[in-house]
Amino acid sequence: MAEELRARFTEALKTAMLAKDAATTSTLRMILAKLKDTDIAARPSGVDKVPEEQIVAMLRGMAKSRRESVELYRQGGREELAAKEEAEIGVIESFLPQQMDEAATQAAIQAAIAETGAASVKDMGKVMAVLRAKHAASMDLGKAGPLVKAALGS
Repeated sequence: MAEELRARFTEALKTAMLAKDAATTSTLRMILAKLKDTDIAARPSGVDKVPEEQIVAMLRGMAKSRRESVELYRQGGREELAAKEEAEIGVIESFLPQQMDEAATQAAIQAAIAETGAASVKDMGKVMAVLRAKHAASMDLGKAGPLVKAALGS
């Protein structure tokens, strides 16, 4: 599956280059460079190419840092830079798995609570571990944390 994602990056880069889409091309080159850095950083632990979960986490981190940059650019009145960052976010997110909607997230949280037998906020770690194991790719765990806390009765 990770090879499939790597192939999608390469295909998208070829397509963007043929279309002379400079913004998409530069974003895809940036993704591939970051992926190469991630692969190199993983070599000491005996991993030649990082698995898809790590690639998805890398992409999420890249999108998150760009969202923060957009906010800062807007505060500084640099709308053209904010627009550039938003375009990069669009390209990065096109490779991320579809995120769960609010209802699906709530259902997954309730299922995890039932599975772990969680009764209070003290059990939140168990619930989050189940959610991470089952839904890490399709759920924003940063948003799920407060929902789990609320469901367990903060």
